[in-house]
Amino acid sequence: MPAEPPDSSSGAAPDAADGARSSRKRLIGFLWAVLTVSIFAGWFVVTRFSVTRTLNVWDLTALRYGIGALLLAPVLLRPLPPKAWRNGFIFSALWGAPFAALVALGVQMTSAGRAASVTPTLMPVFAGLLGWLLLRQPPGKIRLLGYAAIAAGLCGLVFTASSSGAAPSLLGLGLLALAAAMWAGYTLLLRGSGLNPMQSAALICFWSGLIFVPLYVALGIGHLGQAPWAEIAVQGVYQGVLMSIVALISFNRAVTLLGASAAAAMIALVPVIASLLAIIFLGEVPTVAEGVSIAFIVAGVLLATRPAPAA
Repeated sequence: MPAEPPDSSSGAAPDAADGARSSRKRLIGFLWAVLTVSIFAGWFVVTRFSVTRTLNVWDLTALRYGIGALLLAPVLLRPLPPKAWRNGFIFSALWGAPFAALVALGVQMTSAGRAASVTPTLMPVFAGLLGWLLLRQPPGKIRLLGYAAIAAGLCGLVFTASSSGAAPSLLGLGLLALAAAMWAGYTLLLRGSGLNPMQSAALICFWSGLIFVPLYVALGIGHLGQAPWAEIAVQGVYQGVLMSIVALISFNRAVTLLGASAAAAMIALVPVIASLLAIIFLGEVPTVAEGVSIAFIVAGVLLATRPAPAA
């Protein structure tokens, strides 16, 4: 009998199934990234609202990690290896209370729009530079062009005046840049830690709450007793629930499903959304020069976070 021709479709079904799973994975990762961007953009506006009124930086940090540690405590009831606790401590130093305090101080010294244009957009730049130096992964010409566009946009923000005519605070911008470098280090370390998003968020809140909240109480640096209950409630929900839990988990999920570069590309939307929210809720209208600078930054992030071509 003549030999049957080979079935050319034998590999089609597995390939189609793999493609469908990959598309579904990217869609879910994209949705997690959208949620992250929305919360981050609102965080700069909500933080700016309070630090220019009654609550201070330390109040917001204590609310964020005190509430987060309590709500996520059940996650840590399941035994974790010592390495996980060590990684959690490192993560809390990079993206825990020190990070939140630096950003809040930067927001207080600059504006919501400026802060959102510095920290989230410098993060992928630092991530690329750290990958280049530590992992020997050169960024390529397109990413270098993106880094240059981000640098040009940041220089524009430094040398332009705000809508009120006040010069930008160089110290505030420096604190925001330092926070971006810490965030980048956390992003690179997360994927190789073996921790799932919930465990990472719980450990960050645990170590930050354990170390910062007692110092906050002992030093008496808070203004909670002077603030309206409505403001405390809003900040408690946003800082302690949305930022400490939902944003941490959603960002970790986006990094896991999309990869660090693709997830970071979504961060390019943060300054745009935050600037719009600042106009609506804070009356912080950017000048034309600031708008052009933000556009340069967004374009730079999109270029800097493009996936590298296959070798």
